[in-house]
Amino acid sequence: MRVMLVGSGELSRELVLAFQRLGAEVVAVDPYADAPAHDVADEALVVTITDPEELAAAIARVEPAYVVVDTNAVAIDALRAAADGGTTQVVPGVYATQLSLDREGMRRLAADELGLPTAPFWFAGSVEELTAVAEHAGFPLVVKPVIGVPGQGQSVLLRPDDVEPAWVRAVAAGGRVPHNRVLAETVVEIDYAVSLLTVRTDGPAGPTLHFCEPIGHRQVDGGVLESWQPQEMTVAALGAAKSVAARIVRALGGRGVFGVELLVRGDEVYFSDVSVRPYDSGLVTLRTQRLSVFELHARAVLGLSVDTIMISPGAAEVTYSTAEDPSGTPEVNPAVLAEALAVPESDVRLLGRRDGSARLRLGVALATGADVTVARDRVRQVSTALHRVWQP
Repeated sequence: MRVMLVGSGELSRELVLAFQRLGAEVVAVDPYADAPAHDVADEALVVTITDPEELAAAIARVEPAYVVVDTNAVAIDALRAAADGGTTQVVPGVYATQLSLDREGMRRLAADELGLPTAPFWFAGSVEELTAVAEHAGFPLVVKPVIGVPGQGQSVLLRPDDVEPAWVRAVAAGGRVPHNRVLAETVVEIDYAVSLLTVRTDGPAGPTLHFCEPIGHRQVDGGVLESWQPQEMTVAALGAAKSVAARIVRALGGRGVFGVELLVRGDEVYFSDVSVRPYDSGLVTLRTQRLSVFELHARAVLGLSVDTIMISPGAAEVTYSTAEDPSGTPEVNPAVLAEALAVPESDVRLLGRRDGSARLRLGVALATGADVTVARDRVRQVSTALHRVWQP
């Protein structure tokens, strides 16, 4: 079972380990020689994964049984050629991967083709177009890049002066995949936002969907994402959330973990976005579920059985670097680490160094408890202690 992992970021390390524990040989591919997952993979390759010819050559050389995409910047043509060859399976699938790189295509699939409820939305290809949208739609307005993971490069516009900075931030979030279009949507009044992790597997009876308990989340500030599981929902809202998630995941096809982002007001559920790989809000499952989001993804890829059993309520806080932070690996003070881990039912993941990039994951604080309230209180204590490691 040879797996080529395309993309080797901080979270990819956990995915490499999940595959290896199931007996797979993992070749981690990334444009950077010191990518985090290179340290733990069986083999590391430095490849310009946005170059179709270079990526296709690497796939042909490795001859993997599975090509697993774990990045938001990849050459779709090379993946399509590999899948058409018949000897390599592309996960989550070429179509799902392509739409995950195109928020405009994803939103049009959800709203126009599937008829899923969404907030009113528009697309803009320039500051002038975004200004016109803002004048038409009014404020507040949420602006997101058409390319990128959920939450990255996102802004809330409150007045006309916010338009140009939001445009710049959204366009810059494309990173290695330059783009000049943004999604703008009306701010709908909601009670909370959830990630509904949906696992699509293949079996003798055909594709099957498995749902994890809903994960609540919020951006504490620009540097911290808080998440918790389970998010309390009404029976009607949970049923609507599963219906929305099932429809979008079935339309995307493929297999693996799909993180469906939803906005909830009472019993009403709105589709917001979907990620086709493990991502930040799912990190809470490292402690809340019998199988974490990474283990679920690895099992689904390899055609193995899965379960989404939650073993304890829990919470997580992900801390990010900023472009202003100094480069280098923060020195971990054993006393600080001891203080963080002295919190009952706590755990941490220290993910790596700063490199001058904005939104690089520095680490994750984790905690469980008898209920979500206790877990969230504990994880704040853990995170507060760890911040002394990460402060410049």
